[in-house]
Amino acid sequence: MGIGRADRDLVSLAVLGLLLGGPKHTYEMQRMMVETRKDFVTGLPRSMYHAVDKLQRSGSITPVETVRVSGKPERTVYAITERGTAELQLRLELLLAQPDPDTTLFVAALSFLACLPTRRATAALRARAEALTEHIETTEADLADAPTTLPAVLLVEARFELATARSQRDWVRGVLADLESGRLDWSDDITRLTPDSQPEKDSR
Repeated sequence: MGIGRADRDLVSLAVLGLLLGGPKHTYEMQRMMVETRKDFVTGLPRSMYHAVDKLQRSGSITPVETVRVSGKPERTVYAITERGTAELQLRLELLLAQPDPDTTLFVAALSFLACLPTRRATAALRARAEALTEHIETTEADLADAPTTLPAVLLVEARFELATARSQRDWVRGVLADLESGRLDWSDDITRLTPDSQPEKDSR
């Protein structure tokens, strides 16, 4: 199964990932994205409200209460549902396991790595390392078969692609070694990793 259009919706992925850490309203999620430098999320705040609306309609998140802070407009607090949790984890596994020319997808999945149990994260990263190895071997064979009369400049992009794939595979293998040795681990309860939310500042 390849990475489809819906899987590339990183705003929705971020909303689900943040809500797995506990209920939040849209403004709080937007602020957390900015503070944690999730630069792969673009079009804020409009894209955030669109994602929340879409996820609510699909049953992936649900409103749980309405709050008002410092005389500001009421804000609806959302929580992730079982459907949303399953969707989030399946999408993360896919983005982690399958290499894609758009490396932003991998960066986004790594940003929410702790939303997966360590065993599932390990399996997905192991699959990625294997896929990268296959790609590397194919590219090496193609370069070896290239006519010796072909100008080297015409193969520059293939050599760059090969170097990039090797580097990424080595990095993934390093993360796998840390996971398997226990140097990198996390609680299956992601709320233990989520810092306490800071109160909204009164802009008056």
